[in-house]
Amino acid sequence: MARWLMVLPPVLFAGLAGLFYAGMYRDNPGELQSVFVGRQAPVLPATALPGIPGLTGADLRTGEVTVVNFWATWCPPCRAEHPVLKEMAARGIRVAGVNIMDDDAKAAAYLAEEGNPFIGVATDPQGRNRVEWGVTAPPETFIVGGDGTVLFRFVGPLVGTDYETRFKPELEKALKAGG
Repeated sequence: MARWLMVLPPVLFAGLAGLFYAGMYRDNPGELQSVFVGRQAPVLPATALPGIPGLTGADLRTGEVTVVNFWATWCPPCRAEHPVLKEMAARGIRVAGVNIMDDDAKAAAYLAEEGNPFIGVATDPQGRNRVEWGVTAPPETFIVGGDGTVLFRFVGPLVGTDYETRFKPELEKALKAGG
């Protein structure tokens, strides 16, 4: 029995080391897989910011690609990516917003001051609906095909190298496919 207890720790260590090794060498070790990629987009919250159009599921099924961005005014990375969202909208890309765990008045004032790139904004003040989308924390952005199918999920702000090398090529691919 004592011999068996002496062998157990090295065997457990070797197994754990093997799992870590395999995890480090997978295709995208930093990417969180979304269970929604390839499936219909989850339901959007029915509430909207005052004075700003809301969103419905039909807004994600117009035949055009839509970028759905989960954001909040208290989120510094969300503020950092805001110019990118405005640039997308200026290029004619449909950008929809879901404001999460935020104060409606602050969110509406922020968009009035900084510019509103969104075709509509749904609100999720308690953060309940974000769970249905698998959003862990803002900002998170989804590329949704014209039929409402989630094509890609991007965690983090739409700035920097990760944005350039992962998000932009997926968006261009979706736009070329025509939704």
